[in-house]
Parts: sequence; structure tokens; C-alpha cells
Amino acid sequence: MSIKVAFIGAGSVGFTRQLMLDILTVPELQDTQFAFHDINKQNLERVAKLCKKDIKANKLPAKLTTTINRRKALEGADYVINCTRIGGLDAFKTDIDIPLSYGVDQCVGDTLCAGGIMYGQRNIPQVLAFQKDMKAVAADDCFFLNYSNPMAMNTWAGLDARDRNEGVDMVGLCHGVEGGWHGIAAALGAKDKSEVDIICAGINHQTWYIKVVYKGREVSSERLLRAFEKHPVFSKTEKVRIDMLRRFGYFTTESNGHVSEYVPWYRKRADEINKWIDMSCWINGETGGYLRICTEGRNWFKSDFPKWLAEAGKPLAERTRSSEHGSYIIESMETGRVYRGHFNVRNNGAITNLPDDCIVEVPGYVDALGMHIPSVGDLPQACAATCMASINVQRMAKDAAVAGDVTLLKQAMLHDPLVGAMLDPDEIWQMTDDMLVHQSAWLPNYRRGDINKARKRLAQGKVKTRKWKGAARIKTKSVAELRRDKDASVMQADKAAAQRARDRAKARKVA
Repeated sequence: MSIKVAFIGAGSVGFTRQLMLDILTVPELQDTQFAFHDINKQNLERVAKLCKKDIKANKLPAKLTTTINRRKALEGADYVINCTRIGGLDAFKTDIDIPLSYGVDQCVGDTLCAGGIMYGQRNIPQVLAFQKDMKAVAADDCFFLNYSNPMAMNTWAGLDARDRNEGVDMVGLCHGVEGGWHGIAAALGAKDKSEVDIICAGINHQTWYIKVVYKGREVSSERLLRAFEKHPVFSKTEKVRIDMLRRFGYFTTESNGHVSEYVPWYRKRADEINKWIDMSCWINGETGGYLRICTEGRNWFKSDFPKWLAEAGKPLAERTRSSEHGSYIIESMETGRVYRGHFNVRNNGAITNLPDDCIVEVPGYVDALGMHIPSVGDLPQACAATCMASINVQRMAKDAAVAGDVTLLKQAMLHDPLVGAMLDPDEIWQMTDDMLVHQSAWLPNYRRGDINKARKRLAQGKVKTRKWKGAARIKTKSVAELRRDKDASVMQADKAAAQRARDRAKARKVA
């Protein structure tokens, strides 16, 4: 009998389709029953059309159904994949813009800092609702794969529900370790990451490569630092991570822009932010960079959907299976083939100098018996201290979301490393009220009376805000502008290719 895989938030522009195709590359899983759910019917149907064409063109026995009824999608599901962005881009915009008006400059704002904390307030109630529905209607041994940020907070709340027998087993999945691994391999001059082995452990987006082995020899911190400092690209794009490697002795997983907003040192002075970031790509530290890219991507998808649909249905053999963990976990649990990866799980002693109940990102392996997590031992002290600052914020933010506790939410903001570096307590209290009021439509966990009190406090607030675009903001491009840029890039690439061909011909003639 085929398995059933349900996607919540299946209207995700590219993610849902890639994960589905990853699953279908496994011969034993090509008769999977997919159930797509999203509250945005238009996005849901668009993504489903692409996926159905992929299935039909490859003559696969897989089936795909769509529904805006979540319980219907989850009924009998063996695996559930969460790709949701609660509040969509409208809420995401307030995660960036409101903190900016108080002086807090974020690149991403989906994991920690003011934006990540509020993202958790919107996501956690839904994660608990998903868990409740899975417990009620999914298969008895259903496994929940969470891809939604803030990863640690969502997974922590979900596992709490499981432990209360109000949900199912789950894991948090992220590709951050893979990305940094590729970077280390490139810096060392390896052909690809297969030539480099690593042990990486910490918490999501603050995971540390505590051991790097290249060509059978362990790479020292000094050698790794020299490699990054001399690299023609990374020396410009990864200044924050290189500085942390220099001071900590260990490289961290997340990109320059991500990691810069999790610590108090690199985005605290507006006139110095540009010293630490690079504007060649949003992920290197651009103010609100991820919001811009997501907005442009959504608009592009809506405009160019007919072209996407026309190009769908390519042979599965021509597609490369991504490195996202989801399909490999499902393959291992169904076939017994062993998969090694890095997973977000309850600590339970895996990292011995972090709290047992927190969510850590650590190495593990999966087989037909499930997921297995070995003991890593202690993290280096500086790495553990940095993680602990975030864990304390995650715990308060998670508990605030579950209880709808305004005071605990403000205390989480107060203890956030970057927020605390930028703002005084009065500013933090008012900023939190501001975000509660503007996001109230997506916060069913907070009582209407508490939101009204926040609204009254905000009206009487003495902290002055300002219109500030941030230290490094780029205008969101229209679809027409994006199309012109793409056409220009193609023309430039064609010219470069033609020139290379002429150079090769000239070289052969000389020879």
C-alpha cells in the first residue's frame, strides 16, 4: 500500500514542488498519495497544477489531491510536511518595518530578534493546531516534518505537545548545515563537499562546525581562517562569520546576513553595519533582504505562472534531487536505507552543556526503526554561551506564544541579543505593543482585552519612532524591472560565452 504525504502550506511557490519531486525520485515512493493543503486557494491550485503536470508527464502512479480543509488533508497521513508562513508577506513586512522605526535593522527577521520572536507568536498556535489535528485523524505513527521558521521555537512547542500526548513525533529540518559545508569545501579548494567531512552541532542557525576533516586530516581553526580570509569571494561576503571564526575558533552555519542579527555585535551602530555586510546578494546582510526577495518572487510567480506551467513536466531523470532532508528521511523510514543528516530535535543530553529540554541541531541517522541521535558532548564554551543567549529567548518566546502572555513576550524581547543592544526597556515595551497591535489579526493566542490594552498604551506612548529605511535597504523591483534585469543578464552571459569561444579559437590558431 502506498504512503500518504500531506503538505500544509502547500502554496509555497517553489518549496512544495521540489520536495514532492525529491520524494518521487525514490522508486519505492513513486505511488505516494499527496494531499496539498493551503488557506490560499489560488496559490494552492497553481502549485498543484505544476505538480500534477510533473506526475502525468513522467507517467507515475502517484496521486495528488488539494483541499482548503486541513483535517481532510491530514486524514490517514503517514507523513506531514509543514511549509507555512503564517500571516504571509503582509505580516512579514511588519516584522521588518516596525522594528526599523525603533532603530532595529534586520536582514531576515524569521528566527530570532524582534521579527523572529513575533513570527513565533504567529506560528506556534498553528503548530499546536496542526499537532491536534494529526493526533485526531492522521495515521497512528504519523511523523511531522517541520520546515517552517522560527525552527527551534516551532519544534520546541510541537514536541511539548507530543510529550503531553496532544500530538505526534516530529523533527525540524533546515539546509543551513549543508550550505556552510559547501562553503567550507570551497574555501579549502575541494571539488565539492563530498571531499570534506564535518561534525556540526548547536542550535538552528547557530550551529558550529566543531570538527572539519579534509583529505583524511583534521583542519585546524588557523588553517580554516586563512582559507576564508584569502578566498576572493568569501573574504568580502562573509565578514561576520569570518570575524566569529577568528574570535571563537569555530565556523558557524548561517549566512552573513542571518548570523549578524542573532548576536549583539555587528548591527548595533547604523553607520557601521555596512562595514560588516556585502550588497552583492541579499543573504549577505541587506536590510530586509529576505522580505524583498520573497515579495519579488511572489509577484514574478503570479505574473509568469503560464510560462512556469508550460515548462513543467520535464523528465524526472533530468532533475537533480535536492539536499533537503525530507525525502531522505521518508525514504529511510520506508525502505531501511540509512541516511545521515543534521536534525532539530529535543536535546536530551546530545549536547551536554546545553539544557536537556531545548531544541538542538545535531548529527543523526535514520533507518526503518526511526531517527537516532548520538551524543556530541560539550560545545566549546564561547559557542555554548552564544547558543544559551538564544535558547533563553526561544524558551520565553515559545511560552509566551502558548500562554498569550504579553509580559513574558516583552521579557523575551528584552533579552534578545540585538534588540537589547539597540533599545532601552521603554523602547522595547512600546515596540512590542506596536507589533502586537499591527499583527493582532494573526494572533488568536492573545486575548482581545490584552490587545486593546496594548493599543491604549501605544496611543499614549512617549517613545518617538522614525521613518528609517535601514542602513542597507534596496527597493523592491517590479516584475517589469525583474524581467529587464533577467534579459540583460542573459545578454551579458551570451556575450561572455561568445568571447570565450573566440578566445579558445584564437588560442588554438596560435598553437
